[in-house]
Amino acid sequence: MSFQRRHILAAAGALAAMPLARAAGDSGAWPQKSIRLVLPYAAGGPTDVVARAIGFRLSQLLGQPVIVDNRTGASGNIATEFVARSAPDGYTVLYHSSGLAISPALHKNLPYDTLRDLVPVALPALIPTVLMASPTLPVSNIEEFVQYMKARPGKLSYGSGGQGNVTHLGVALFLQALKLDAVHVPYKGTAPAMADLMSGQTQFLLDAVNSSLPFIRDGRVRALAVAGKARISVLPGVPALGESLIPGFDAPTWHGLLVPRGTPPAIVKVLNEAVNKAVADPGLRSQFEPQGVLLQSSTPEQFGIYLRAELKRWAGAVQAAGIEAE
Repeated sequence: MSFQRRHILAAAGALAAMPLARAAGDSGAWPQKSIRLVLPYAAGGPTDVVARAIGFRLSQLLGQPVIVDNRTGASGNIATEFVARSAPDGYTVLYHSSGLAISPALHKNLPYDTLRDLVPVALPALIPTVLMASPTLPVSNIEEFVQYMKARPGKLSYGSGGQGNVTHLGVALFLQALKLDAVHVPYKGTAPAMADLMSGQTQFLLDAVNSSLPFIRDGRVRALAVAGKARISVLPGVPALGESLIPGFDAPTWHGLLVPRGTPPAIVKVLNEAVNKAVADPGLRSQFEPQGVLLQSSTPEQFGIYLRAELKRWAGAVQAAGIEAE
């Protein structure tokens, strides 16, 4: 079977691409039919928006439709199990986020093994998170915030998008690192958590920067620190926790594509190349990078190494949060 890439051709000012994986005269080349991109998130959410944009570019590059299939529920495990149990032919692809690395620490008896049953393909997007305070809180920077918390152990509360997700566990790591104490208030999603932060019902919140930017820029919440190792271009004046306060601290969200175990390496290679081409497209970058979404290329091996590190990181965060696996 031949898997030969073709050059991208520009026409009429729009991105037009010859299929990457189809060789002339080779009727067995992949893909020969539509590809299902399975998401564990609802349509219209921040992950879904990025996934659909990447999927659209993939359909152009691969010459076949890429159909987004939103399968929500069970903290993402329904979608993940569906892909893990699908035929390993490249036509069913999981598009997941950091939740994939958190689930094994939260659930004792998952119906799949993340590292055994899934093959990493690409890590197309990293999205930093940002720690924010309510404007009603009398602090103006991260140092003042930490001192304010130390003087009031257990008196402040923070919202999250739900028990055991990044917006909860990232704060758990922050509190553990600085030996702070606060009350966790879980919500069904970060939108209601943000609403209560703005009104002062809760005092602080960690959320993805792309979701938070509109509220930060219009002054409805106060950005204290990026929960990462370095500052980011969309919030240049906001320090990073990993710079000095907590050296090496990092709690980003990310997007990754995976396929079932047994998928031929040649198909994984073609899909990886297509994803890397998609995220290099200037139109896609101009759409998402102003929102703080960092598009990037990667190899399957790099994503595999990163995923293993994330599984370890979030297992430690679950322990720090005192959550017992169900």
